[in-house]
Amino acid sequence: MKIGVLALQGAFAEHLSSLSRLGVTGVELRQRADITPDLDGLVLPGGESTVMGKLLRELDMFAPLKTMIQGGMPVFSTCAGLILLAARADNQEKTYFEVMDITVRRNAYGRQLGSFSTQAEFAGIGVIPMIFIRAPYISAVGPQAQILAVVDGHIVAARQDAMLCTAFHPELSSDLRVHDYFLRTVAGRAAGNAA
Repeated sequence: MKIGVLALQGAFAEHLSSLSRLGVTGVELRQRADITPDLDGLVLPGGESTVMGKLLRELDMFAPLKTMIQGGMPVFSTCAGLILLAARADNQEKTYFEVMDITVRRNAYGRQLGSFSTQAEFAGIGVIPMIFIRAPYISAVGPQAQILAVVDGHIVAARQDAMLCTAFHPELSSDLRVHDYFLRTVAGRAAGNAA
């Protein structure tokens, strides 16, 4: 299994470490040439969504990645990565890949709060640690998306087909269950394609 991790900005190293601890090869995606057909999945990390969106276009990586995601490539996005996937945003005009039937609220917890951590139920996994850093949350989901976790009345994780997104940072915790959950989606997709 080979997972591409967008490595333009943000917390990509922590995702690579989590994948490595699960015995999976993670490769940094820094330029268009790194986007190869042998990738089994994609991780869009936390960071600054406006910077990542700008760099994706400047480096000519936006179109090939969107095509792969629309073609069913499993993708796991955290924090800013969630913003990249969202079809709609309710407090900014700009959207990016627009592939997931969710509405996102950027910097939803306020800039001053910075970060906080909690524990909450994640559907299909159980109670897990959740670390939020200037996080967004999902203000609404469309009929195609499924809610996976809610904290204080706000949706903080969802999935749609092979797309998984979290407002929090599983890669900053020692708990690998969310990454494992994503890798099971990747393995299931690969098995379906091989059948």
